[in-house]
Amino acid sequence: MTEPSFEKIAGPGAAMANSKGLMPDREAALVRRRYRAEARFKALGVAAIVCAISMLFLLVGSIISTGWSAFYQYEIALDIKFDKAEIDLTNPRNANYGGLVKSALSAQFPEVSGRTNKRTLYGLVSSGADYQAMEVVLDDPSVVGNTRRVWVLASDDIDSLLKGFIDRSLPEADRRVKNKELVWIDRLKTDGRVRWSMNTVFWKSGDSREPELAGFWGAIVGSFFTLLVTLALSFPVGVLAAVYLEEFAPKNRWTDFIEVNINNLAAVPSIVFGLLGLAVFLNFFGLPRSAPLVGGIVLSLMTLPTIIIASRAALKAVPPSIREAALGVGASKHQVVTHHVLPLAMPGILTGTIIGMAQALGETAPLLMIGMVAFIVNVPGGVTDPSTVMPVQIYLWADSPERAFVARTSAGIMALLGFLILMNALAVILRKRFERRW
Repeated sequence: MTEPSFEKIAGPGAAMANSKGLMPDREAALVRRRYRAEARFKALGVAAIVCAISMLFLLVGSIISTGWSAFYQYEIALDIKFDKAEIDLTNPRNANYGGLVKSALSAQFPEVSGRTNKRTLYGLVSSGADYQAMEVVLDDPSVVGNTRRVWVLASDDIDSLLKGFIDRSLPEADRRVKNKELVWIDRLKTDGRVRWSMNTVFWKSGDSREPELAGFWGAIVGSFFTLLVTLALSFPVGVLAAVYLEEFAPKNRWTDFIEVNINNLAAVPSIVFGLLGLAVFLNFFGLPRSAPLVGGIVLSLMTLPTIIIASRAALKAVPPSIREAALGVGASKHQVVTHHVLPLAMPGILTGTIIGMAQALGETAPLLMIGMVAFIVNVPGGVTDPSTVMPVQIYLWADSPERAFVARTSAGIMALLGFLILMNALAVILRKRFERRW
């Protein structure tokens, strides 16, 4: 590769001066060296940006490639006979639907005998198949006494097999699905009794020990209630504190001490706030463990410094002429702040608040300390109900040994990233929409 010419490196002015003999050789060499250093610096900057973008795409690509399979699920069709002797229409929830599902499987494979073989056969479908059969009866009681084809969820091992995550060519001892199960599932596929559908369970249910029944909706609702408590506590307290410190507080040692500590609190590790919540809100005040109420209080303490700092910056950005004009027409200090300064600073305050909420949405460590790592099946109905949040739910799934939970972990990360992107996009839109340049 040829070395760039002096004209390209040093510029036309230096090249002209050098051609006329106005620049000695030593100075010309220094100029060339300086411009080469500048070119190398620019190249390093571009390389750093390309490297960062490449790592980002690699990270997102690996998450998507692992998690996309969690958004669809395989189902198996069973001809279930809803026997009148088994189902009491006055109380249909107490029927033996598990037995009906097993009878349908036995009827589909009448040649299977023996307790061990039948137990393996029943493992083709999810343990939640009986609940799906019950939903059929609850939706349409007229099926009692008749036979109805019902699509039930496949078990996690069969689902992984159909998705290609289990290698059929491996020896039987090295895979979770045995040879007889391969024969049965191939027969079901030949009979048209296997299909895939969108995994609505992921968006409608809470957590479960069975991967095919585990959903993310409980964590989403828990995060919503937690952020609701966080916003209700941190926003008014943070804005009022910022207004007082910026507009009313005298400049002395005490206010300087408070400002320094607010800045220090913004750098405190989040797990320290979790320890505070464990010691004060749970052990001293006796608030319910693993509840959005306690999680929201802890996260509000962590978010307060961010909101105060952002709100003070927004208030400081309002020109002093606004205050002077309002005072000049007879407004009081309180009226200046509430009628003029605060409305003009509100876009910046909202932007900082949304960024603080996004930070709280992704926190895990403080919530682990207050017990929100518990296994919660039911979707919470209020701020005092036991619940979990999205980051903690992802942590729980990542710690599970089943292969099917790997895909759900990545799917949960995708959902969490989606919410974070939406919140940050909302902050950008608000800033662009209401931003004023003075």
